[in-house]
Amino acid sequence: MMTELAAPRRVPLDRTRALTLLQEYGVYAGVAVLLLANVLFTPHFLSAENFRTQAVQVAPVLVVALGMALAIGSEGVDLSVGSVMALSTSLLSLYLGYGPWIALIAALVGGAAVGLANGSLIAFIGVQPIVATLALMVAGRGLALVLLPQLKDVRDPGMAALGSDDLLGVPYPVLIAAVLALAVGFTVRRTTFGRQLLAIGDSRPAAKLAGLPVRRVLILVYVCSGVLAAIAGVLATARLQASDPTSLGSLMELSAITAVVVGGTPLSGGRIRIGGTVAGAVLIQLLTATLIKHDLPPSWTQIAQAVVIVLAVYAARERGKR
Repeated sequence: MMTELAAPRRVPLDRTRALTLLQEYGVYAGVAVLLLANVLFTPHFLSAENFRTQAVQVAPVLVVALGMALAIGSEGVDLSVGSVMALSTSLLSLYLGYGPWIALIAALVGGAAVGLANGSLIAFIGVQPIVATLALMVAGRGLALVLLPQLKDVRDPGMAALGSDDLLGVPYPVLIAAVLALAVGFTVRRTTFGRQLLAIGDSRPAAKLAGLPVRRVLILVYVCSGVLAAIAGVLATARLQASDPTSLGSLMELSAITAVVVGGTPLSGGRIRIGGTVAGAVLIQLLTATLIKHDLPPSWTQIAQAVVIVLAVYAARERGKR
């Protein structure tokens, strides 16, 4: 007696799988869609000058997002990054008369000091990261304006070269951002510090019970975030050839958080996706450039970023429920 073989049924794509794919690869699909849309509808988008401009403009966003990824990976957040950029441009302008290297060191020390304050409040006093960094966001911007109350031109050959020159056709800001992305990626994946950071982000009580140096790691995380934000401030200042603590870094925390979350790093901590963060920063820059090139006001960019964050967090939350 012959038995008929039942035809294999097509199993519908599981919703959890779809959400996983969205969180893992959605940012790359978004970049591809924006690139295609701009190629089709934006005049001169494929010009070499346009690609250079977009790459230079995304560099500070990416550098800040790298530090934000570390903070979010530790189950925290750093809202002070925009103010650190403003503080770094004020310090850079004040100390530029002593030479570009002294000014650069002053800017980086300022960023590290803010990061140290953030980390100390979080690690030793137990202040929630959002509260601690919010306080430093307000204080940092205020200090920047005290040091430099108004816009000031930056006239220095070294800074001009940093903002406009290139190495083998790659602009210096892009080269610096790429090197930092590789360095942070290596740190997260291959070093003891990176593994401790992810363990703390996954479960801080368990990390303490395991004997990990939780306080030291948290302080280093926020110091790194502050230094990276200061570097971004220097790069932005070099590109603009002006120090403007009033507007420099304004809402940069929003762009950085968007890049990190859209890139697949969960707000719950315990995981960091550097490749996704890079793609997220590119997505934010392309989105901003697209709206500007089609004569839409900057406020639409902020609305679009907010929508992207909500979608990314929703996908991560729904995936976590299953």
